[in-house]
Amino acid sequence: MKKQAVVATAAVLLSSSAGLGLASAQEVVKIGHSAAVTGPVSYFGKDTENGARMAIEALNSRGAVIGGKKVRFALMAEDDGGDPKQATNVAQKLVDAKVNGVIGHETSGTTIPASKIYHQAGIPQISPSSTSPKYTQQGFNTAFRVVANDVQLGQALGRYAVRNVGARRVAVIDDRTAYGQGLAVEFAKGLQQQGAKVVAREFTHDKATDFNAILTKIRATKPDLVFFGGMSSVAGPMLRQMKQLGFNTKMMGGDGICSDEIHKLSGGAMADGQVFCAEAGGVDAAGKAAMDNFRAAYKKRFGIEVQINAPYAYDAVMTMAEAMTKAGSTAPARYLPALANIQYKGVTGLVAFDARGDIRDGTITLYTFKGGRRTVLAVTK
Repeated sequence: MKKQAVVATAAVLLSSSAGLGLASAQEVVKIGHSAAVTGPVSYFGKDTENGARMAIEALNSRGAVIGGKKVRFALMAEDDGGDPKQATNVAQKLVDAKVNGVIGHETSGTTIPASKIYHQAGIPQISPSSTSPKYTQQGFNTAFRVVANDVQLGQALGRYAVRNVGARRVAVIDDRTAYGQGLAVEFAKGLQQQGAKVVAREFTHDKATDFNAILTKIRATKPDLVFFGGMSSVAGPMLRQMKQLGFNTKMMGGDGICSDEIHKLSGGAMADGQVFCAEAGGVDAAGKAAMDNFRAAYKKRFGIEVQINAPYAYDAVMTMAEAMTKAGSTAPARYLPALANIQYKGVTGLVAFDARGDIRDGTITLYTFKGGRRTVLAVTK
């Protein structure tokens, strides 16, 4: 072989080995995210996706090292459309892509069926927003959430309805989704524990637009308060039709209606102080500065305000990354035990899970609306 050929071959081999060394030096850690980024609640889904993306960018900017190796995090964002069937298809797609972990899904109705697929694949899943108790009651060691569940939320709303709003006679409506129905059931329990009465129980669906029949029936029972288990995409038009019927009673709901979007969707029919809602999460005075900083950074990055769950999606990603760091591995089976025992101080407070995967000491924030904007009433547990 000629000298020039030997040199050229050596150069190619050296270049190839250097490339292999670079590839092995920086592992790509794939984090899946799934939520409804199209459809009537897309503003919630995009909110959590943005929060997860901010965390990915923060991790990469600091140059993450896990198990002595440089890693680069990549977000695999998928749209489940808020549909349970689509959610299972997305879950299988993420499993087939061999993601290292999943943040999502957004709603309880999508999170629960998808969780079975992640569990079968042994992939850890942290929901930043799903509140149905059923999610963590399935016995899946891969399922976690960073917000309080509907038992906590319903009890807090029941107490507030009686003690602070003065409600004694309450009509309850839900949208028949896993989230809406579950929250309505827990609220009714909390309400009755306080000595108040459910005077009407009605149902609609999550794409309904006409509520005149059920509102007319409810109005006849003369309730002090209407509780709605569902999303603001339904609650907004419902408030508009309540006003058209001259039925201007107060409304209460969970985090599904706890967005400034409800004012727009009501067509301006929502009066100041008419609607009360609770967010599964929230920070006390000690955590306010960190949350304010996050909100400012979010607005700078995306040009819009946080809806609700972006900081929880951010903390979910950071918690997962911290578990990987503690385990010294990005392999799901290796870092899963570290995740189950994690104690991570995040933007939303301390993230630590109980034996089921529920957040320990989850907080609840109660709001009303003034001038179409959410106003904090109280942070409680």
